[in-house]
Amino acid sequence: MAQGQMRESIKMALDTLRTNKLRSGLTVLGIVIGVTSVIAISSIINGLNNRVGDFVSSLGNNVFWVFHLPVIGVRPTTEQLNRKKLTLDDVIALRQLPHVLAADGGKQYVKNQQFRVGDASVKYNGKKISGALIQGSTSQLADTQDIPLIEGRLYTDGEDQRHAKVVVIGHDTWEELFGTDPAVGKEITVENALYTVIGVFDKRKSPFGGGKNPNDNAIFLPLGTFENIHPEEKNMWVSVKFDDQKNKPLVEEEIRELLRVRRHVKVEAEDNFEIFGPDSLARLWGQLSGGLFLFMLAVSSVGLMVGGVGVMNIMLVSVTERTREIGIRKALGATKKTILTQFTTEAVTLCAVGGVIGVLVGAVITWIVYFLPIGLPATVSPVWVIVGFSVACGIGLLFGIYPAWKAANLDPIEALRYE
Repeated sequence: MAQGQMRESIKMALDTLRTNKLRSGLTVLGIVIGVTSVIAISSIINGLNNRVGDFVSSLGNNVFWVFHLPVIGVRPTTEQLNRKKLTLDDVIALRQLPHVLAADGGKQYVKNQQFRVGDASVKYNGKKISGALIQGSTSQLADTQDIPLIEGRLYTDGEDQRHAKVVVIGHDTWEELFGTDPAVGKEITVENALYTVIGVFDKRKSPFGGGKNPNDNAIFLPLGTFENIHPEEKNMWVSVKFDDQKNKPLVEEEIRELLRVRRHVKVEAEDNFEIFGPDSLARLWGQLSGGLFLFMLAVSSVGLMVGGVGVMNIMLVSVTERTREIGIRKALGATKKTILTQFTTEAVTLCAVGGVIGVLVGAVITWIVYFLPIGLPATVSPVWVIVGFSVACGIGLLFGIYPAWKAANLDPIEALRYE
């Protein structure tokens, strides 16, 4: 009996939707917007989380980066900006630590320090690349970052010490200058000077999957050679690779102790350098994605509240229009519970239809974003599909209960007299 009443209520709700298509469509528009934003934004966040996780994993878990000031998630203070820079001697000292496998010190020449935009021109055989990064590093660059070479080799300590004019180029630089031809042994012009290509790095992962990794459009020089052409660059990054993840706390402490001694930091003073790891990037992304999640909640909540108010409004109008029908049904024996169930079911059905449309629209938006040229890795989350649809039905129940209660409590005699 109850199932029959439920089916009848759903049928009447769908009939109401078909009879008043425009009014019903406008009513559920807020629900559609709310659910669509939940599906679309959660899909984008979910895809980005997976891609950032893969990128962080590609950096390796057994690596630390050391810099003289913090650069992840905070704005450096004046004191931090004026700190003593790290030096090549610090790098060499770090290599002597017991669990350290490799340590590299690197400097970069970029046009914009904040956004790491390159400013160098590279030429070969009539072809030219603008906006390339120039980086100087030691011979242990590839060891600390696990960057495979697809051709040639990295420069040696000897080439670094004698400031040899040799370069290793990034994957995109190689493709644009040489296509698929070998590059090793060829001479390219970097900032109006000739350098011999001795190696080509393989393509690197991008944090968000879509665009290119800036380091794929880069020129890597021996550190001594770099300092000859850009002596004004003093900021040195240090990368330290250690042997085993279980030794991570020990290695971090050893790095801290060694640098405090070398930089003459007093016992009671705080470190005048910063140690980072891949987990620092993961935490920063967690903070950013948390902000996106709150934005999603705000947008979807507004849409769902507007939709809920619209549903309540149309249900109150429906109760008024069907007052005589309600009186007839009560005169024929319909109970308050029957009327209450009928109108509540109609409200929930109305919102459920909006929820289904919202899920479909959100999935289409996700599909479009996934296949955009930027290649944003959006993936629909079944969990958020269920959450979005369930919340839509819950809105129908919450905002439909008052109109249903009003219909159920109509006096049958007064309802029959209603014109």
